[in-house]
Amino acid sequence: MTGKLNIFFTGATGYIGGSVLSHLLTHKDAAAFHVTALVRSTEKAEKLKTLGVDTIIGSYTDKDLTFLKEAASKADIVFTAVDADALPPAQAILDGLKLKYEASGTPSILIHTSGTSLLLNLNDAQGLHSEHIHYSDLETEKLDALPLTSLHRNVDIPIMEADKAGYVKAYIIAPSVVFGNPKGPLVDRGIQSVHSILTRFLVKAAIARKQGGYVGTGVNKWVAIDVEENADLYLILFDAVRANADKVPRGYYFTENLEFSFIEEAAAISEALVELGVGNSREPSPFTVEEGEKYFGPFLLPVIGANCYAKGDRGRALGWKPQLGKEAYLEYVKSQVKVYLHEE
Repeated sequence: MTGKLNIFFTGATGYIGGSVLSHLLTHKDAAAFHVTALVRSTEKAEKLKTLGVDTIIGSYTDKDLTFLKEAASKADIVFTAVDADALPPAQAILDGLKLKYEASGTPSILIHTSGTSLLLNLNDAQGLHSEHIHYSDLETEKLDALPLTSLHRNVDIPIMEADKAGYVKAYIIAPSVVFGNPKGPLVDRGIQSVHSILTRFLVKAAIARKQGGYVGTGVNKWVAIDVEENADLYLILFDAVRANADKVPRGYYFTENLEFSFIEEAAAISEALVELGVGNSREPSPFTVEEGEKYFGPFLLPVIGANCYAKGDRGRALGWKPQLGKEAYLEYVKSQVKVYLHEE
């Protein structure tokens, strides 16, 4: 590659993507990067420009996605961190990367954001047990056998097929539940979302009912990762593929560093509500059918009743060393109760 490394970035203002971009902008080699980011608003575009980031105004939901194809066709590396289930924009990016390959003969790098929810059996646990298959990101045959109907696989599979076709080198980072308070230049300028999506749903439902809640008996378990430690893996992977992409295994990279049950999370929320003078009891209780439909709907309710066990062995083999565990996660959950009470 000559001149600056051309990087195209989607999801720059999101909770996950914003932290990754902040790490990229503060990288020791940042002066050698030319970053172009997709944003939806002129206001955030102007703020990003103060950080030296070029912008394209647009959205994954636009009818005409030619701008994604064109941006990808100029990129040496693409980071995606938007809708992991949206195939048309993902395909537009792949089409652009194919054009780049046909013109240069060199495959570009794609670091795509998926999610460990691809491992879920949504109709299995319903919050009643914690038994489920454990997956390591080293178990490629086991992961390849996941059905197309699994969450995110409608996008992940075409990306992997593009990798097999040879016109892109694809790395799919699949975060678990992401938590914590992001930091960096995008937060400082009010560009980045700063709240965990799943935590927001659970906390807001608890505030409305004045008590933490869970599905079934709440014994089902998930894994989680701090938002900044999640971003660390993106940059470790980024550095590794820049150094020698052929030596870095392609495919899935899971991010996780703790395991929690939903009844533990609900108990932390209940405790915070009582401490803030709002809660009815320090003990959580199961969501009723009506509450489940009201607060979560038909898609999210099975998700928070399922089990998800993922192990990020590939990232650790590259030197990734996450530190924050369950205590930090539950403290974060409790802190968000105060945040959302203040909003209301």
